[in-house]
Formats: sequence, structure tokens, C-alpha cells
Amino acid sequence: TINGINSAFEAAFKDQSTIKVGDKLPSFALSDALGKEVKSELCELLKEGPLLITFYRGEWCPFCNLALRSLQLNLDKIQAKGVTLVAISPELPNSSLSTKAKNEVKFPVLSDLGNKFARELGIIFLMPDSLRPTFKAFGHDLVARNGDDSFEVPVPAALLVDGKGNVRNTYINPHCWERIEPSTALEWIDEL
Repeated sequence: TINGINSAFEAAFKDQSTIKVGDKLPSFALSDALGKEVKSELCELLKEGPLLITFYRGEWCPFCNLALRSLQLNLDKIQAKGVTLVAISPELPNSSLSTKAKNEVKFPVLSDLGNKFARELGIIFLMPDSLRPTFKAFGHDLVARNGDDSFEVPVPAALLVDGKGNVRNTYINPHCWERIEPSTALEWIDEL
């Protein structure tokens, strides 16, 4: 059952090494929804100041779509505080473009192909093969959307990184239906 899968994953995830407050954000180079490479180094994303990163599993996930829309509704407040917001998913750029359009987001949506960056942060969930028929029945072809057959997705997560690349706050939750509230992210930002 889904509850059994979630319980087993939560137990295993507690012991997993994830990125922590005080860690340096590993550098990354990911493609945006138009296929342009975006880098995290100080010369690009972090040059403007702090960075709020949200990870989502894909456009097929209703919880992800709600979270993206909620952040979009608060984008002006986030940007007014000098913070750049980006979303990251394992989907290919063309799938990310669809997600961006569907959710009417005005912030960068980046593709973490093969979940390499998410894996580096310790926020990977390998979905059980028993779910593959369910995904197929609902028309969710993750192989086509993600470009691989790994059946891995990032755990819902949000990170606030200061302008020097230090992780100041993290929200990492193995419950796929729970996401950071924009008000919490704004509180983090106010504490910078």
C-alpha cells in the first residue's frame, strides 16, 4: 500500500545524509526550461544575493503544482527582499517548460537530469517498481518526462542559501504531500 511504502521510506530516510544548515551549497550547472545552462556560482545565480531553491517531483504531481503556484503568488514579496527563487526537478527542459507554463510561474525552472544534484544533496526517493503500472494507468510516463528509467524523484525540499553559498535554512520532508509554506520561507528571508 502507499502508506506502507511511505512508512518504509520515512524510516530509511531518517538515516540518510542530507544537506544541512551551515553546509556550503555544492555548485551546479542545470538547464532552464529553454535549454540554457544556469550555474550556481557566484558569477551567476548567487551574484544577486540569497537564493531560495525548491525541489519538485514533476508536473504529474498535484502537490508540486500547488506548491509552485503558492510560491508564484508570493514571488513579488520574495524578490522584494532581494532573493532569487528557482525550482528544480528531474524533468527534461521541454517538460519543465510545460510545468512553467501550466503553473504560470515567472521564476526559473531548472532540470536536474538524472537527479544528480538532488542525489548530491541526499534528497532522493527511489519509488518502488510496484507503482509503475499506476503511473502508466494515469498516463504519467516518467521515462519520457525525465529522460531515464530510474524511477527516482527528489524528496520535497526547500533551501535558503545566502549570497556566499552557505545553506541558512532547510525544509526536507519525506511526506510528498507536505511542502514549505511561503510564509515560512519569508520568515527565513527576514532572518537573513
